[in-house]
Amino acid sequence: MRRRDFIKVIAGSAIAWPVATLAQQSLPVIGLLSPRGAGDAPQLLTAFRQGLKDSGFVEGQNVAIEYRFAENQNERLPALAADLVHRQVTVITATAVPAVVAAKAATASHSDRLRNG
Repeated sequence: MRRRDFIKVIAGSAIAWPVATLAQQSLPVIGLLSPRGAGDAPQLLTAFRQGLKDSGFVEGQNVAIEYRFAENQNERLPALAADLVHRQVTVITATAVPAVVAAKAATASHSDRLRNG
């Protein structure tokens, strides 16, 4: 291989490497847990996204959101919260007291399992 060709290969690799590294980095994930149905309160989701945007977070650009709706069946909340914990979201946002209770229980039981191995 000639020296000039070798330099081109190395230079090309050096440029591509940071791009590949950035592509592999994952976005922080917010878990949104709600006892409501997905279409029950669109203004709530709009306000939530606007609040994130005001803080510099835009869904799909620098943050991902995992939505979980219990469809007005509070008994589903513990399983939905456990699913968010299992997916290792960065933070869980709950939109009502029953969702807060379910999220707290799911994260506490997950912490206990981690401590007790």
